[in-house]
Amino acid sequence: MLVNGVPGNSISIRDRGLLYGDGVFRTLRTVQGKARHWDLHYLKLQRDCGKLGITCPEEALLCSELDQVLAQHPDGVVKLIVTRGESARGYTPSADAPPTRIWDFSPLPDYPAEWATQGIKARICSLRLPAQPRLACVKHLNRLENVLAAAELRDEQSCDRELAEGLLLDTEGHLIEGIRSNLFMVSQGKLVTPDLSRCGVAGIQRGRVMAWALQHGIVLQVRDVMLEEALHADELFIVNSIIGLWPIRELEQYHRGHFPVAKQIRQYLEEQCR
Repeated sequence: MLVNGVPGNSISIRDRGLLYGDGVFRTLRTVQGKARHWDLHYLKLQRDCGKLGITCPEEALLCSELDQVLAQHPDGVVKLIVTRGESARGYTPSADAPPTRIWDFSPLPDYPAEWATQGIKARICSLRLPAQPRLACVKHLNRLENVLAAAELRDEQSCDRELAEGLLLDTEGHLIEGIRSNLFMVSQGKLVTPDLSRCGVAGIQRGRVMAWALQHGIVLQVRDVMLEEALHADELFIVNSIIGLWPIRELEQYHRGHFPVAKQIRQYLEEQCR
């Protein structure tokens, strides 16, 4: 772990990331000493910092620190956290506090390989996401909603080991995303992904799938999706930077065993990583 470029695992108790979740983060897949899609991750980091009014660290500085991490941990999962830094007591942020940079490493999770080809089982979480357009799409540190939803899933996974992901609705009943993933639907030859202008996180894999649709002349719709529509879709799949793409084979009364579009997109995503 690195904190502001120095090996260690401690931050100040006055760091706003700890006190208020006042910061953003990125999760990167690393292979043979290289971070996949670093350029996209840094662009997203810049945008998220900008939305919160946090000074984004220079790319050259972060690349230098990332190289230090990769020298010791070439394969696995690297997490970058940028907080607003330290401040005095109270919600009001300091105008000149330098941001805190934290790097952490974890081994790659040992997911069953067949989840990528045969699909996963998912469920709808009872937790509902509230609307907050100012924070929509931002991968900020205050992820309590995801924590509570993951706790729901954990309780069910103790009885059903095949359950791999929970899907989240907003308070109006729109399907938004997975606990740790973005969601896509294939319906009548169109690729659909939920509108995230009110809540949810826009991951870089979501952007890559959208780019695939444009490159291949596939009609892409970003719009509200109700659960009932999704349960009648031709295909459902989720994506993130660690898992890549997993088709959904079972969700309530939705059952599928054939994922032709998801297979094409998964192959594209994997080829672009080589």
